[in-house]
Amino acid sequence: MIAAVLVVGSLTAIIGVALSLAAARLPADRDTLTRRIDALLPQTQCGQCGYAGCRPYAEAIANGDAAINQCAPGGDLTIRAVAELLGQTPRPLNPVYGEHRGPLVATIDEAACIGCLRCLEVCPVDAILGAPRHLHTVLNDLCTGCELCIAPCPVDCISLETRAGHA
Repeated sequence: MIAAVLVVGSLTAIIGVALSLAAARLPADRDTLTRRIDALLPQTQCGQCGYAGCRPYAEAIANGDAAINQCAPGGDLTIRAVAELLGQTPRPLNPVYGEHRGPLVATIDEAACIGCLRCLEVCPVDAILGAPRHLHTVLNDLCTGCELCIAPCPVDCISLETRAGHA
């Protein structure tokens, strides 16, 4: 009986040491890397990078399926931060994905808004409030400036402006 306990205890200790050594030598898991990349992205959820939002783009970068220079809203600062995290050389923003214009916020021309709700349906962060056939408004603190609300507006009453306090 004592021999069985010693054998099981020894095997447990050996397996524990082996797992500790393996964990120290293996790269960080993809989910942790994805979260770290996602934290560096601007969270506009705009889709300009070719992915449905910042998290899917971060996953694609972590998996090696996307380049680090596809985020127009993040611009060079974001590209440099992701490159540093991954130990890569930063590259200029790929113009196929747009151009960096700084922090933006949507504004609605109150005189022109017809309350059609189309902008509410596409806002990925629920930054637009309104009711059918009533004036809509943008919650500036929530708006990411993703531009997704502009195209569906039938009266072109939505525009983007530089966020107050930014050049």
